[in-house]
Amino acid sequence: MKIPQENIIRIDRPDMMETFADSLGMLLFDGQVARLEFCVTRLDPQSTPQTPSAHRYPSCRLVLTPEAFLDLYNQLQKLMSAMERDGLVHKIRQNIKEPLH
Repeated sequence: MKIPQENIIRIDRPDMMETFADSLGMLLFDGQVARLEFCVTRLDPQSTPQTPSAHRYPSCRLVLTPEAFLDLYNQLQKLMSAMERDGLVHKIRQNIKEPLH
């Protein structure tokens, strides 16, 4: 069922805990849903500054419908455009050569 956006009321939940992630693990689309795994990296207590080592653990697995994944993509594009406009990020231009015929 498709409900118009203006008919959906957003209700905040201030009691909901946040989940921290410092990297994206698995990203998979199986044709029905997109699965994203967010991870956190923790330094090993025995590691030294000369030979640091760490382990990466999943902190959140997010499963999205194709529509929600597309909405996430569009929102991220808007955010990246604003960050680029503000000089916080820069696009990397790559020279792609034409294939030889």
